[in-house]
Amino acid sequence: MNSNLNTPIPTPRTLSGEGLAAAVGIMGSALLVAKRLFAAKPPKPEPMSRADFYAELVALKDQIHAGHLAILEKLDANHRELLAALDRQVTRINALESALARVDERTRN
Repeated sequence: MNSNLNTPIPTPRTLSGEGLAAAVGIMGSALLVAKRLFAAKPPKPEPMSRADFYAELVALKDQIHAGHLAILEKLDANHRELLAALDRQVTRINALESALARVDERTRN
């Protein structure tokens, strides 16, 4: 036993800023590797049979065809409506032209 009372007490070593950053980086990397190794893998999708694929393809083709027919029907209805409106405008224009011709005849003499 040392009887000297003035002996320095050893201080615990502290980490410098770089040492602390290195330790945190190593721990973080270890956690990321562990997470990647033990993470649940997504299940592989079950392959589709050729018959199922063709059945889905036929259903999709039928949907596209039905949509195309609906668009064509709407276009045809709009075309008929525009033709009817144009016919009404033609009759109005003809009536106005004949009225203008009568007024022109009366005012000519």
